[in-house]
This record gives sequence, C-alpha cells and structure tokens, in this order.
Amino acid sequence: MEATLFSFPSSHSLTLTKTQTHFPSNPLTLSSKPKRPKLSIRSAISRTKKEETVETVKTQLDNCYLLAAIKYKGLTVKQFQDLRRALPESTRLVVAKNTLVYKAIEGTPWEVLKPCMKGMNAWLFVHSEEIPAALKPYRDFQKEKKLEDNDFTGAVFEGKFYGPGDFKVLEKMPTRAEIYAQLLGSLKGPASSLVGTIQAPARELVMVLKAYVKKLEEEGGGQ
Repeated sequence: MEATLFSFPSSHSLTLTKTQTHFPSNPLTLSSKPKRPKLSIRSAISRTKKEETVETVKTQLDNCYLLAAIKYKGLTVKQFQDLRRALPESTRLVVAKNTLVYKAIEGTPWEVLKPCMKGMNAWLFVHSEEIPAALKPYRDFQKEKKLEDNDFTGAVFEGKFYGPGDFKVLEKMPTRAEIYAQLLGSLKGPASSLVGTIQAPARELVMVLKAYVKKLEEEGGGQ
C-alpha cells in the first residue's frame, strides 16, 4: 500500500513526496495448494456399478435357454435402440464388459462361452425355447443395416458352445409347432417313422417328448 506525504517548504512551491510502505502478506494466502479429494468415493461408485452389472448378468441367466455374444463395435446408440425394439419380449440385450460377464458365468455351464471373451460384445439372453424366433430379429436387423461385420461371435445352448459357423444349426432348429407335427405324423404313420424320430439327436428327441407330454396334459385338462 502506498501512503502520500505532503510537505510544505518555506517557498511557495508545493512538493509531493511518495513513500512506499509494505505490509506483510496475509499468511493465509501462503498456504499450500488445496488437496485433491481422495478417489475412494469414485472407486466405491465404480466398484458398485461393476457389482450391479455382474448381478444383472446373473439375473438374466435365470431361465435362460441361450446366451449369445454379438460384436457390437461401431454400432450407434440409435441402432441399439432400434435393435432392442425389434427383439421379442423373451429376449434381452445387455452391453457389459467381457470381464464382468465372465465373472458372472464362471463356474457355471455357461462358462464354455469363454472363447467369446475378447473384443467388444453385446450379450443376447434368450428366455424362450423358440431359439430360431429369438435369433431371427437380429439377422433381419443385420441385413437391413448392412452390418456384416457385427456378427454373432458365439453362443451357448444346453451347455454346448456354438461358434460363428455353427449358428445355422441353431437358426434351423424346429419350432414347437413343427415338433408337434413331426410327433403326430410319427404316431399316425408306420412304425418306421416312429423309429426314425426316436433315432433323432437326443436334444430333438427330448423336445419332441416334452411337446407330446404337454399336449397330453392340455387335452386331459380340457376334458
């Protein structure tokens, strides 16, 4: 701060003299820089979100018939929204890191999906026995948007891993109606037809028998 002193000499001229006065700086302003907030809160939030994601995956695995991985790198938010709207109610699309998904499936029959744990994946949870009907919406979406590179990277169905080249097997599985027709045709036809049905792969035979049992139960309940 500057103070101005006025002096009046004997002469008529007026002389102004400035004197510099220094005041000590406020010691409060000399304190060290404020410390950055600790990252513990941020870390806790991040850990909580990861735990929630793992629990979401585990929840989706309940009553899940098929879990498939889709390469989603390059898809826009709008494309994801359009895809979700196109999926049936029995199918859920979840975006989650590979490490978190693997943590959820580790030690379960779904663990054979491990070969898909690379790159950026979206996860398709199918809660219906109608596998072809669940996969078809994505195939249609893929063709419409010309997303050849965003293909299925793998799937697990009944504890077996299906690679990208095996999806035709899943997509051509018989529907429930086709199973009914096949079973009824076998029962009404010659014995050789029934034998052919019995000699079908175990998975298809189980589905046929389940369908037949359900049909009998429905007919019995209606009487």
